[in-house]
Amino acid sequence: MAKIIETENNVINQIGVGTEITGDVSTNSDIRFDGILTGNLKTKGKVVIGETGTVKGEISCKNSVVEGKVEGKISVLELLTLKATSALTGDIVTRRLAIEPGAKFSGNCSMTAETSTTYAGKEPEKSGEDSKKR
Repeated sequence: MAKIIETENNVINQIGVGTEITGDVSTNSDIRFDGILTGNLKTKGKVVIGETGTVKGEISCKNSVVEGKVEGKISVLELLTLKATSALTGDIVTRRLAIEPGAKFSGNCSMTAETSTTYAGKEPEKSGEDSKKR
């Protein structure tokens, strides 16, 4: 009998300096932006916005490191890291947040055990009296 071993997809998509994308991007893999995205970004993996990278739109991912600019809501299932060179204008929804000195953030932040966003095809779990069937 053969043993089946499942491994995570280690593919990293890279959008280089000088590349501009207008429209929504969806992937199951990690992605790094050093160019410009005007649109929404959704992935089951990690998002890295490099120092020269800019995203104008909503981001939904598992983990994220921001070194560049983000204008819009960012929803991160696990950990969002804002590096010293980052500038984020918009709302944050995440489980954990790390902000380096020098990072710029303007907006609201909500830190909960379960993000309130639909993350890569997963609907958030509802809790409380309203979710119980009567």
